[in-house]
Amino acid sequence: MDKNERSEKLELYRRGFSLLKAALAEVPDEAMKFKPGPSDWSVYEIIIHIADSESNAALRARKLIVEPGGILMGYDQAKWADELNYHEHNLEDALEVTRLARKTTYELIKRQPEEVFTHAIIHPEMNGPYTFDRWIDIYSRHIPGHIEQIQNNVALWKKSVG
Repeated sequence: MDKNERSEKLELYRRGFSLLKAALAEVPDEAMKFKPGPSDWSVYEIIIHIADSESNAALRARKLIVEPGGILMGYDQAKWADELNYHEHNLEDALEVTRLARKTTYELIKRQPEEVFTHAIIHPEMNGPYTFDRWIDIYSRHIPGHIEQIQNNVALWKKSVG
């Protein structure tokens, strides 16, 4: 990834939280806990997942900066949602975690020298080196991908209520 592409993706990463908030403003309260299918997540669960994922992403970015060559912790996101009872979490707290994780990590990354972007670590769930550019690519798309999922959930909810 060249410097311009990295910069564009980092700006998308920076805007992720505000994009999420705008998308959530369009979700009726009644649709928040609607699950399109038994193994699908509700909008509420998606928000809690995003907070957990962004917390992990923030740690991964720091590991890439400070400990290249190290090993990351993987996690089973579906198991976390189920066993941590995501519907019992505080939605506003999860949004604040997401906001702060994104803000502080973006600011940290923007201060890094160019050579940091050559760093790589071992991700137990991925083949090959997990580079900083790979991290940027994944997390710049993370919230926009879930916004699409949220919009699909709402559309399915609207169909189900007539």
